[in-house]
Amino acid sequence: MAFMKKYLLPILMLFLAYYYYSENEEFRPEMLQGKKVIVTGASKGIGREMAYHLAKMGAHLVVTARSKEGLQKVVSRCLELGAASAHYIAGTMEDFSFTEQFVAKAGKLMGGLDMLILNHITNSSLTPFRDDIPLVRRNMEVNFLSYVALTVAALPMLKQSNGSIAVISSMAGKIAHPLIAPYSASKFALDGFFSSIRKEYSIAKVNVSITLCVLGLINTDTAMKAVSGIITTYAAPKEECALEIIKGTALRQEEMYYVNSFWTAFLIKNPGRTILEFLSLNTYNFDKFINN
Repeated sequence: MAFMKKYLLPILMLFLAYYYYSENEEFRPEMLQGKKVIVTGASKGIGREMAYHLAKMGAHLVVTARSKEGLQKVVSRCLELGAASAHYIAGTMEDFSFTEQFVAKAGKLMGGLDMLILNHITNSSLTPFRDDIPLVRRNMEVNFLSYVALTVAALPMLKQSNGSIAVISSMAGKIAHPLIAPYSASKFALDGFFSSIRKEYSIAKVNVSITLCVLGLINTDTAMKAVSGIITTYAAPKEECALEIIKGTALRQEEMYYVNSFWTAFLIKNPGRTILEFLSLNTYNFDKFINN
């Protein structure tokens, strides 16, 4: 008990203060003016709304999704809204050769990259898991592994620009939900992977920020169709959600939450995990990794 009073409680208070009050820098739209941004999953929903917000802020954009027709409409609207430039490259993230080619083409179109927004997912429905291994594999490949592949391809450009990565995740990647086991697995994987490499970047002094965006139910057409008759939770507006993702990423926050209430965000932030992650760093000898 004395040990807790002397060491653990002060550490806890310091971390709580840092965690909840260190992200007070004010967002300004001009932060995105002239920035070179990739948005995946941009033909509809949150991705499309992010592209429109970024266009209004004067960013250069390359958007991607499977629907060529949908992307053409998004690019046209982005140019009307004031984008510094806007291009699309259609393709599927199920094709891993596309991910590397896409990033290279996008970099050439914009002359570099400042922000990578990873937003795409594979189609999924709410249903009990019935031993459907191909469904699990598809969710992991599209919702997780393609995010890793895109990040690897984009990292050289992001290092040059001291850029940012937005990883669009979900409450389903923080707490367990029924009926979405394959989807939830892919979102938990995003947290594990990107939170881990964020630590590695910090230790290696790689000035590329990673913002894990934890979203609740959003009123996109796809989400509303999937939950119809099953979930009655309030669905937040996609336009506001898209803007909050951009703000959190521009401010280089480690995590941003767009969920249905303050208390939900407060409870899910888990300061205990933050403390344990900090303490665990003292057990590593990083010299052999940093010097190689």
